[in-house]
Amino acid sequence: MSVAFRFLTAGESHGEALVAVIDGVPAGLPLAEADINADLARRQRGYGRGGRMKIERDQVHILSGVRGGATLGSPITLEIPNRDWENWKTTMAVGAPEPGAAQKPVTRPRPGHADLAGAMKYGHHDIRNVLERSSARETTARVAVAGIAKRLLAEFGVTILSHVTEIGPARIAPDLDLAWEEVRRRAEASEVRCADPAAEAAMIAAIDEAKARGDTLGGVFEVVALGCPVGLGSYVQWDRRLDGRLAQAFCSIQAIKGCELGLGFETARRPGSAVHDEILFDAESGFKRASNNAGGLEGGVTNGQPVVVRAAMKPLSTLRTPLKSVDVATKEAVEAVVERSDVCAVPAAGIVGEAMMAIALADAFLEKFGGDSLAEVRRNYDAYLDGLKSW
Repeated sequence: MSVAFRFLTAGESHGEALVAVIDGVPAGLPLAEADINADLARRQRGYGRGGRMKIERDQVHILSGVRGGATLGSPITLEIPNRDWENWKTTMAVGAPEPGAAQKPVTRPRPGHADLAGAMKYGHHDIRNVLERSSARETTARVAVAGIAKRLLAEFGVTILSHVTEIGPARIAPDLDLAWEEVRRRAEASEVRCADPAAEAAMIAAIDEAKARGDTLGGVFEVVALGCPVGLGSYVQWDRRLDGRLAQAFCSIQAIKGCELGLGFETARRPGSAVHDEILFDAESGFKRASNNAGGLEGGVTNGQPVVVRAAMKPLSTLRTPLKSVDVATKEAVEAVVERSDVCAVPAAGIVGEAMMAIALADAFLEKFGGDSLAEVRRNYDAYLDGLKSW
């Protein structure tokens, strides 16, 4: 599969900085650091976050690919400094340790984390070499990358929102029926990014109970893209289907164990007559749907409806009341190591979900309408929409 919008991230959780390089952004896209910093701040909020978020004040610095407030068409490099680096300079130093400054290795892997499998794969006997990169701190760089993807999509009327639908045993009312903009407004005003006030209170109580037990909680968040045109993605090959690309993007997020599009697993429990979205037509608005059970995708292609993806996040694997483990050095039964962590990060994970939605859609958008400059992309986009008017 060719990739129109591609990126790499680098950096460790307690290293000096996180870095991202993005390729494929057309020239002429207006871009400022403020366009990225807003979502970096949103990622740091949420009830149940730990002490790390009190240290960091994530701000991006654009190192390349932008001049005079607009992209150049060349690779864009982003840097997000880690403020906590000041406390980890010796432990995470790039150079060889100074004499007498031997580091105490981490040897007690956490169940549910990349610790043991990663150490065995790469031959590390100090698990810190694994946990630093496998940490969800890496998603800071993804959210920064997505700030550019969102900026591109916004030029063509595509916007993305998210909200939390479940945390632990608490979930939103099944009959909650709100316009998407109202969902956005309520979520942004909520400590747990939930649009249902009764569920919000239950979620906060559940987080408090888990914290008191030294436990953690997962949950479910929903991400919605509004304004997507018909025709992103393709049905002609497995790796071009946009639903598959979205599933891969969401399941690449740390701690995500499943995702569904539209009605998702509920479609397996209903007859076809209660699943498929009936097609309507009128001369003024053209083709439209009576519902959106498909979540905006049919056959791997966007159909003009909102694109809806939900993701399930497992409870975080660092518990204040740790689970049983085995010391990889001594092979003795021990309790898992306790790293500084959150009780619940589902609200923040929704922002990361927005990021991966934006990245996947920007890639599909440029695949469909790509050009070397924003003006060229716009000409291709406008010509395509003009062609659809004859349907």
